[in-house]
Amino acid sequence: MTKTPLVHLLAAALIATGLPVSAPQAQVRLPSLGDSVSDDFGVGAERRLGERIMREIRRDPAYLDDPPLLDYVQSLWAPLLEVARARGDIGPDTDPAFAWEVFLVRDRSVNAFALPGGFVGVHLGLIAMTTARDELASVMAHELAHVTQRHIARGMTNAQQQSLVGLAAMILGMLAATRAGGADVAQAVIVGSQAAMAQGQLNYSRDMEREADRIGWGMFVGAGFAPSGMANMFERLDQASRLVDNNAFPYLRTHPLTVERIGEARARLEGIDAPSSPAANVFEHALMRVRARVLMDTRVEALRRVQDLQPAADATPVDRLAVLYGNALASLLLREPAAAERSIADARRLLATSPLRDAQDRRAYRALTLLDAEVRIVRGDAASALALLDAERYAGRPLLLARAQAALAASRAGAPPEALQRSVEALQTWVAERRDDALAWATLAQCAAQLGQPLRAVRAEAESRAALGDLTGAIDRLRAGQRLARTEGAGEFIELSVIDARLRELEAERRRLVEESRRG
Repeated sequence: MTKTPLVHLLAAALIATGLPVSAPQAQVRLPSLGDSVSDDFGVGAERRLGERIMREIRRDPAYLDDPPLLDYVQSLWAPLLEVARARGDIGPDTDPAFAWEVFLVRDRSVNAFALPGGFVGVHLGLIAMTTARDELASVMAHELAHVTQRHIARGMTNAQQQSLVGLAAMILGMLAATRAGGADVAQAVIVGSQAAMAQGQLNYSRDMEREADRIGWGMFVGAGFAPSGMANMFERLDQASRLVDNNAFPYLRTHPLTVERIGEARARLEGIDAPSSPAANVFEHALMRVRARVLMDTRVEALRRVQDLQPAADATPVDRLAVLYGNALASLLLREPAAAERSIADARRLLATSPLRDAQDRRAYRALTLLDAEVRIVRGDAASALALLDAERYAGRPLLLARAQAALAASRAGAPPEALQRSVEALQTWVAERRDDALAWATLAQCAAQLGQPLRAVRAEAESRAALGDLTGAIDRLRAGQRLARTEGAGEFIELSVIDARLRELEAERRRLVEESRRG
């Protein structure tokens, strides 16, 4: 029997509690204009519940932090947020309180979902089935609208009232049951205790869906995406579900499409001029689409199929590039760098001679460069990987992390420490402003350890665990840092002072969570 992914079970648990996930669950009525959601389920409470759920999701194997792919998704998410703020869809109460974070889920199903507190998950299967960035952005705009309109809280207001701890406890209990006895046990926990409530919440409110369509449309078009993208996505989902419905399209069951909704999406296009460049970033989307397709199934047999795939004789340059990128990525994951290098070389030649070559495709070149650097590191030529990355003129998280990995590999091969020291300093600056970047902290820990900076390495390990929600593990690492400083005299006074202060913060946070659980 196929095991249900934990992320799906989290969604099921939230549905069972009466709390919407992908969008608002059906409810008896919408709040009237005079209703105050905050009185029953304030923004602070919603964010705390979201954080509790995310602590579990971040530790789940389905949670994916792939820097190139996440960077691409965030490049679509950021303009939507900017427009939402400019339009007033994100208000002064929710803007500082919510996370406004988009994350990836390694799952082949076509799905996206919103969680309490402004967290939006995107399945790799959804990215893989889109043909243009506008289609993907339309789904993200729809999910963002559910968050900005506080549909989650509105659903909670009309559902049976439960404490935040009680809601989170049900999810945590479900996760424990899953790990102990499999998905069937977890689903039994949900169904057995909340069947009636879940059944009453399975269908979405049509009013909320229309509201998310309308508000999402405004943000979507205002952010500069092709207006046809939303209607195209609706139609693609509808057609795909009718042709193949093997439980691979949960988005269609949680966001039921109707002829009316598709017609309304098409009607919005009347009188709107098509964008002057409808093919914006076509190469980059093609690369990220195939990257999602490869990463969502990394079994050897699946990678072999991608590695051996050949473009059709009449394939467009975009399709040819996507096939070559997929060949190279699959070869890399199979630890066959020679085959990956051949595919990358072919991809570079194709991109350089494409009739669509202009500034819009610079990010596609960057994606190839990042993949090329990974291949060179695997091949054992970290020095050339570092030189390749140093030649790039843009700044960003994927390049920052790739440079650090190249410098680390070069240092382990005997290179002078200067490049690694620069990466450590760059990572330290990055995490100083982004404490929740677990991968950056983990990379910093590796680099600092290689440079012989044990206290910095231990502290970075602790921060990485804290960012993933593992407070106990983070506290243990910080205490290990204290012991290291006492027994071996390792480290600087400043670093030890930071460890002491951070330990007090995390211990206080853990006590607060324990106290909340007791009150619940």
